[in-house]
Amino acid sequence: MAGFSAPPVVRLGGDSGLSRELLGNKAHGIEVMRAHGMPVPPAFCITTEVCGRFLADPDHTLDAVWDQVVTAMGWLERETGRSFGRGPRPLLVSVRSGAAVSTPGMLDTVLNLGITGAVHDALTAAFTANFADDTRRRFCEMYRRIVLADDDGVAVPDDAYGQLRGAIEAVFRSWNSSRALTYRRHHNLDDVGGTAVVVQAMVFGNLGALSGTGVLFSRNPISGADEPFGEWLPGGQGDEVVSGSTDCEPVTALRDEQPAVYQQVLAAARKLEQLGRDAQDIEFTVEEGRLWLLQTRTAKRSAQAEVRLALRFRAEGLIDDAEVLRRVTPAHIETLLLPSLRPATRAAAPLLARGLPACPGVAWGRAYTDVEAAIDAAEGGEDVILVRPSTSPEDVAGMLAARGVVTEVGGVTSHAAVVSREIGRPAVVGCGAGAAAAVAGKLVTVDGVAGEVREGVLELAAWSERDSPDLTELADIARAVSPLRAHHDGPYVRLDNVSPSAVRAALAAGHTDVVSVTPLIAMLTALHNVGHPSENSP
Repeated sequence: MAGFSAPPVVRLGGDSGLSRELLGNKAHGIEVMRAHGMPVPPAFCITTEVCGRFLADPDHTLDAVWDQVVTAMGWLERETGRSFGRGPRPLLVSVRSGAAVSTPGMLDTVLNLGITGAVHDALTAAFTANFADDTRRRFCEMYRRIVLADDDGVAVPDDAYGQLRGAIEAVFRSWNSSRALTYRRHHNLDDVGGTAVVVQAMVFGNLGALSGTGVLFSRNPISGADEPFGEWLPGGQGDEVVSGSTDCEPVTALRDEQPAVYQQVLAAARKLEQLGRDAQDIEFTVEEGRLWLLQTRTAKRSAQAEVRLALRFRAEGLIDDAEVLRRVTPAHIETLLLPSLRPATRAAAPLLARGLPACPGVAWGRAYTDVEAAIDAAEGGEDVILVRPSTSPEDVAGMLAARGVVTEVGGVTSHAAVVSREIGRPAVVGCGAGAAAAVAGKLVTVDGVAGEVREGVLELAAWSERDSPDLTELADIARAVSPLRAHHDGPYVRLDNVSPSAVRAALAAGHTDVVSVTPLIAMLTALHNVGHPSENSP
């Protein structure tokens, strides 16, 4: 189409050849899985380039690509053998965001789209009345909230293509929502140009006894351990898991319920790790015993997991020394060296709540259950712990303002858990009903390792790089690559300040070997601010 650098609407068959920047992260992951023959529901995407134009000129932009959207829907119908907006075999779709850089939960999604009165009747005839009713209820609730902004004066359209257009517009507009702007500003992503929209054939975790939905991390994103990690919700759909609004079972429960499907999920995770050379976060649905993979992306993880995974993938031959040192930043090491609780100190303090450890670390402050009050208190200089029944994307500003996060509901793959790990906030989730009331207004300490909330501001013990075998191994790797070799002791000039400017000044003065209290941080600072040798070679 004139004016676009690539086709604005792209079928995701595994052979588009387009970049992640155009397709977005979600569509790119679908392309990878489809290219390798994995069980993925067919999908197409409207590119990030269209989003940029839509935000400047909504009506004309969508009009210009609408015929291609309709054509792509025809392709989905042929791929699935179903019909959009009519029976007897209706096609329902999800309409999901997909920025080039993953922004978990910040943008909008609409599931079960395409259900009208006639489609509801067809689903009742083909399956059961309970399934048809449940699916329509889920769609209407989500469409009202996401597309109609809970405007009671506007009815959910009983026209499938009208629903589709409304959902596409809502997903594009969510790019400039306050939560998305806050998130991108925090992560310095202001130059990332818009979201794609992925339209994918629905598969149903709410269909029957052998159906459900789950999230699998190929490695533990909290500790970095080489073990499956995630959650499984029988009879549910994906938004219930990732929102944290429902308590789920550990993903290993799927092994007990449907062992063959569980092994298929693990095999897919191993394959995707090899392809991506990194730990994967995989969303999947089981529809009456059949596995479908919906999404894969690089797993968000804690600082501890980042270090361990980099070393592990190096040992497995997936990445080299230079890549290890690109993945681990000085900020990761600074987080790992933060003081922690001694067991005796923890045991002496009253236990106020216990849940699932979602992000390691220790934080203290006054517990606030209201997001705006928490933000105001933090802006006034107070240390704040945000305590919520569950968090939603609307709470991201409060999470950024807080030192730690606690929820009553939700599991280790919920919004609260994933975002806390990404922004480095110690978190305890799924503490149970009444936890917020039990801690509200109190000074508390959140232990994201033990999964506990204790009363009071507890004394912490300091750590050194020498206390961790992982950090010692990483320092040995860095010392062989970094332009600045740093040591705990030796006959070298002492570098007390390891800021980027101080490290550059030391190198400019010809000091290639220095002594530092934090030699690993010094060397990583040199690598991340001066450059890897491979980057500077002719």
